[in-house]
Amino acid sequence: MKSHEVAIASENLPISNYWLCLGVVSILVSARQFSYSASCDCNNASPVDMSITPLFLTAIAGLGLQHFVHPDFAGWVLPAWFAWDPCLPYFTGTVILVIGLSMAIKNEAPQAHGLDKIIALGPVFIAVPIAVFGTDHFLAAKAVARMVPSWIPGHLFWVYFVGACLMSAGLSLVVKKHAGLAAALFGIMLLLFEVLISIPRIVAAPSDRFAWAVALRDLAFSGGALAFAATQTEAWRTQGTHKVITFARLFIAIPIAFFGVEHFLHPEFAPGVPLSKLTPSWIPAHLLWGYLTGAVFTATGLCLIVNKEARLAATWLGLMIFLLVLVVYVPVVVANPSDIGGGLNYLVDTLLLSGSALALAASQHGELVP
Repeated sequence: MKSHEVAIASENLPISNYWLCLGVVSILVSARQFSYSASCDCNNASPVDMSITPLFLTAIAGLGLQHFVHPDFAGWVLPAWFAWDPCLPYFTGTVILVIGLSMAIKNEAPQAHGLDKIIALGPVFIAVPIAVFGTDHFLAAKAVARMVPSWIPGHLFWVYFVGACLMSAGLSLVVKKHAGLAAALFGIMLLLFEVLISIPRIVAAPSDRFAWAVALRDLAFSGGALAFAATQTEAWRTQGTHKVITFARLFIAIPIAFFGVEHFLHPEFAPGVPLSKLTPSWIPAHLLWGYLTGAVFTATGLCLIVNKEARLAATWLGLMIFLLVLVVYVPVVVANPSDIGGGLNYLVDTLLLSGSALALAASQHGELVP
């Protein structure tokens, strides 16, 4: 439940001693459960059984540990210059990035050649954003809760539960612990968001192009996650294919082609996912990036739709989007690091799109030009 329209801000909510104690106990039990599942053999245990308890307890802990983002608590424990918001999302993303890069360089990169070395970074580019978005759920819980459909009870609980799931999934992807399960559940969750949030928004305002962009963005993210999940199955390892991969390819191809047209129509908007943010005028050749993105997105999107040179198209698509992260969004974040909603979230959003394309490339067997 992420949104660029939601300003990321600490929520100073009242809390009883009961919830605080329950939160502390839940965190301790959750940490012990994670430690056990990581260290034991667990041959007879289901991955879902091993993960659901700590996720549930961490969500409960969120209700009790809101003091962690309360300014009075932060001022008592931490230096005056430190603030949970915006430091915590950067810290979470950095930790996952360092772990993911170290694991990829150690395990995948030595066996990869040429552009395959870039493809190996796909899971890392997926893990970092979803961990950051998970952190956002804890820092802006009340704001995110307003996005939950009104007929669903326990809004705050689901915000914390989803936040805990996202952070756990990010860690799972980089340490390769139930990574396929984590990616599959993330992809399914995004499809549920489409049904529960995005489609009703489009029905209410069918002419809102940003509503369409958000819906197609999440569809592409789901496609990347499902493509990665498919590569973790025995069917893909033995047969080189999986029926989910066809859906994953189309889930990415259709939004990318749509985004390509949008960039030609509105080149002034920040490249990548065409949302409401304008490309800053101080970015060199800021309009050129819009047209270049439109050309690459349209060409690669069409190749993916017709399934011609899909692996090569997805790889260059992922590289192009990663270039946008470096050239456009890193400078935006450096210029105003305290603006999480208008800076960091856009960066990781674009990085997740790059990771989705690279995950799709990894699911397509074939040779790449070195």
